[in-house]
Amino acid sequence: MLKIANAPCSWGVLEFDLERDVADYAQVLDEIRATGYVGTELGDWGFFPTDPAQLRDELARRNLLLFAAFVPVDFSNPANHAAGRESALRVARLLAAAGDNSPVVVLADDNGKNPGRTKGAGRIQLAQSLTSAQWDVFARAVDDLARVIREQTGVRAVFHHHGAGFVETPAEIETLLERTNPDLVGLCFDTGHYRLGGGDVIFGLEKHAARIGLVHFKDFDPQIAEQARANDWDYFQAVHHGIFCELGKGDVNFRAVLDWLAAHNYDGWITVEQDVLPGMGTPKASAQRNRDYLRSLGV
Repeated sequence: MLKIANAPCSWGVLEFDLERDVADYAQVLDEIRATGYVGTELGDWGFFPTDPAQLRDELARRNLLLFAAFVPVDFSNPANHAAGRESALRVARLLAAAGDNSPVVVLADDNGKNPGRTKGAGRIQLAQSLTSAQWDVFARAVDDLARVIREQTGVRAVFHHHGAGFVETPAEIETLLERTNPDLVGLCFDTGHYRLGGGDVIFGLEKHAARIGLVHFKDFDPQIAEQARANDWDYFQAVHHGIFCELGKGDVNFRAVLDWLAAHNYDGWITVEQDVLPGMGTPKASAQRNRDYLRSLGV
C-alpha cells in the first residue's frame, strides 16, 4: 500500500536560504497530520528539532513517520565537498536515530546558486550543461558521498533532479544515472520537476524504473511555464507565480502515474510537494485539497 506524505516545502520551508515568514514546526506537523498525511520529510536543518529524542516524540504525538530528508550539496565544486559531506552526515545520523525503519537521504545539487541555471530553469540549453570533465567531478562526488552515508549511518541515498541546478533536464538525469553506481545512488523522481525540465513523466518513470527509490508528486502549470518563457522569469519568479500548482490543476497525469506505480509494484512513499515561497499561498488548505484529490484517485 502506498504511503502518502507531505513536506515542509509545501509550507514555504525551502532550502534556498530565503528569509522566512512561515509557520513554526509544530504547526506544520499538526497541519500535515490534520490534512490526512501519514509521514513527513525533514525540511531544512534546524526547522524540526535536531535532538533525536525530541523529534521522535513530536512525530509520535501526531502518529507521523519521518522517512526522508533533502540535502543540497555543491557537487560541482570540489572546494565545497567537505562541507557537503558534513551536512549530509549530520542529517543522515538524525534520520537513522529518529526516522522510519528504512529512511533515505535525498541528495541534490545546491540548486539556485548558479545564476545561469537559476535564470534559465525550465528552458535549459545543451550549452548550459556540465562538460564531460565537470560531470566526472560531480558524479564521483555523488557516489563518494552516498558510500560514506551508507557506511557510517546505514541510510540509503537517492538523488533529486531539480530546477535551478545542474541536474534538471531528462538528458542530465540520464547522464548522472549513467555515471553513478546503482548500488549506491537511487533516484527521487519528482513529477513536477521532470516536467519543468521538459520531460514526459511516464516516459521518465519507465526509463528509470530500476533506480527509483522515492517519488515526489508535484503538479506543473504549463500556462505559467509559458509566461515564464515569455517574461524571462527565473526559477524563483516562476515558483512565485505558481508554476507548481495544486495536484490536478496542472498537466501531470497522476492517474497514469498511479497506474504505472501499481504495475511496477511500487509500495514506497509518495511525498506530495507543492513548493511555495515563504509566506506564499494557502498551505493547509492546499494540502487538504491535494490529499482529497489523491483520495479521488483511490489512494
